[in-house]
Amino acid sequence: MERQRSFSIKTARFLVFALTVSSSAVFLVFFSIWVIKANPSVRQETHFQFNKSAFSLGLKPLTVQTLTAAVARNFSVFRKPENSAGFAHFTRFERIEVSGDEKNENDVVNGNLIRTRLRKSENTSGFAEASIFEGLQRKENQPEVSENEICHHCHGNLTITQQNVSVSSIKKKEVLSGARIKEKTSRVCDVTKGRWVFDENYPLYTNVSCPFIDEGFNCEGNGRLDKEYMKWRWQPQDCDIPRFNASKMLELIRGKRLVFVGDSINRNQWESMLCLLMGAIKDPKRVYETHGRRITKEKGNYSFKFVDYKCTVEYYVTHFLVHESKARIGKKRVQTLRIDSIDRGSSRWKGADILIFNTAHWWTHFKTRAGINYYQEGDQVHPHLNASTAFRRALVTWASWVDNHINPRKTRVFFRSSAPSHFRGGLWNSGGHCKEATHPLRETSSFVYPKKNSIVEEVTRQMKSLVTFLNVTSLSDYRRDGHPSVYGRKSGKSHSSGVEDCSHWCLPGVPDTWNELLYFYLQYKRSEFL
Repeated sequence: MERQRSFSIKTARFLVFALTVSSSAVFLVFFSIWVIKANPSVRQETHFQFNKSAFSLGLKPLTVQTLTAAVARNFSVFRKPENSAGFAHFTRFERIEVSGDEKNENDVVNGNLIRTRLRKSENTSGFAEASIFEGLQRKENQPEVSENEICHHCHGNLTITQQNVSVSSIKKKEVLSGARIKEKTSRVCDVTKGRWVFDENYPLYTNVSCPFIDEGFNCEGNGRLDKEYMKWRWQPQDCDIPRFNASKMLELIRGKRLVFVGDSINRNQWESMLCLLMGAIKDPKRVYETHGRRITKEKGNYSFKFVDYKCTVEYYVTHFLVHESKARIGKKRVQTLRIDSIDRGSSRWKGADILIFNTAHWWTHFKTRAGINYYQEGDQVHPHLNASTAFRRALVTWASWVDNHINPRKTRVFFRSSAPSHFRGGLWNSGGHCKEATHPLRETSSFVYPKKNSIVEEVTRQMKSLVTFLNVTSLSDYRRDGHPSVYGRKSGKSHSSGVEDCSHWCLPGVPDTWNELLYFYLQYKRSEFL
């Protein structure tokens, strides 16, 4: 009897214990559901975008979705220059909230106002270190999430850690983290935007120190008395360009050929370059024209040798870059322009280490503008062809020649933009003048970007070879004071009545700035200006 009673008591205790445990479990389940509903997970998208030129495996941008407890983030990979180990090196940036006066229109990303703060990345392992813009909008006193917690595991076989990046494409082809990525700057200064600053340290030479200034550009030697047109320096608004250093420039072209090809405006720039370089030459006799020629506008081919640097600075004339020819129309032989055939002097351009091309000045003449029985392709002379269309076809002919005859591993190619004229009251042959201009314009509100420049940019973008567009048009448009005007010839010398030169430029003068820009570009790898 006692044993049966003891057994009943134990059974009752067990049932009470089981009921308590079950009730607790049910409570925990309902409590967990309530917590989850009260704190929903935030969906997170992680975007990785690689530049096409960095990888050639045809990777598409990957979108990886994960769930986090409370914070949503965006990550973007930006390419940066290679580190000292030779591998891809990226820098991590963190975006945080800004407000009030700190907000800037450039800080808007995906509708969020942000400020970017640079963090140094430490990479000594030789692996690619991810450059991450962390789109984190963090509230005050909220603890910072460590870099190691960025993404421990993401769907799509894409993993980020502090020291390496591994990527798998749809085809499961792995891109090793040690792969080299082509160097490119993330930001390049736009040197075309800026202002002219009066600088007493200019000019960098005079008509006395340089014996190579052609009469047509020697304004001071021809009697121009004001000197301020020589003392203006171009100041870009976003950066500083280095002052031209003749010694460094000569070292850059040591053992090389620096060649200017184009019309008389390019000869203007070529003479400026000769004069700038002479500033580093102690013995002028160590510089000479290889054929003994004296510079005049009647002759078009020159090669000056700098003996101590084993380099040459050359100029070859061509008005259009394509072949000026003749064709028979009816019973007459007329001048034509073969827009499908490169200039006959092109063999001289081959083998140059630096080439500066231009053409624009002669495309404004009556014959080229009218386009009547002038432009020729093959045996056909077009009865009428629009000048812009002809210019484009001529540029395509030039571009094809460059792609087929210039070695991009050896030769750096530039194309200088058109230079503005400043005729007032008429054209060069109808009373146009600019003599009264003695200071730069304060603004160029009426400036219209030339269509020829746009055509050059379009054609060069389609080339296999890399061509740097040396854009000097807008900055030169301020300089109405820089032309020879009536000082393009010696005083008392006979000249056509009333004709002024408001197209070419005095030396020293504006073309010196063009060469400072050329000097600026030559100091950097060509890939940095793509």
